[in-house]
Amino acid sequence: MWIVFSLLAALVTATVVTLSKAGIKNVPSALAFAIQSVLIIAVAWGTVVWQGLWPEVARIDRKSWLILLAAGVLTGVSSLLSFKALSLGNASRVSPLTNLALVFSVTLAAIFLKEKLNWQILVGVALMAGGAIVITLAEPSE
Repeated sequence: MWIVFSLLAALVTATVVTLSKAGIKNVPSALAFAIQSVLIIAVAWGTVVWQGLWPEVARIDRKSWLILLAAGVLTGVSSLLSFKALSLGNASRVSPLTNLALVFSVTLAAIFLKEKLNWQILVGVALMAGGAIVITLAEPSE
């Protein structure tokens, strides 16, 4: 089931990139991100309430709070950087580079989470990185 959710997340992310690029044509990238963030907060907390998870907030330990807060700040920084990149470049070239996060995620998971990497994962990471490089170096079609 994780594969289905992963593919749906990828499809939604691709749609978000496309809509964001279209939406920032006449709007500063930081303002566009702020507008989307308000809606993200509403959807996220709405989901927490709808699923009855509100009481769980009090049960989160200090270490988890710190990790989640750090991840939240980095998510915001990542989104601001992505919006800025989209405001300056074509979505078809920006998105592959921002999706090098996949390569970095595999690397960081191996280092910090001690996840094991096999040859298939390493080949996949190399192909993803290679694809992003090829797209980045391609002549822009204008």
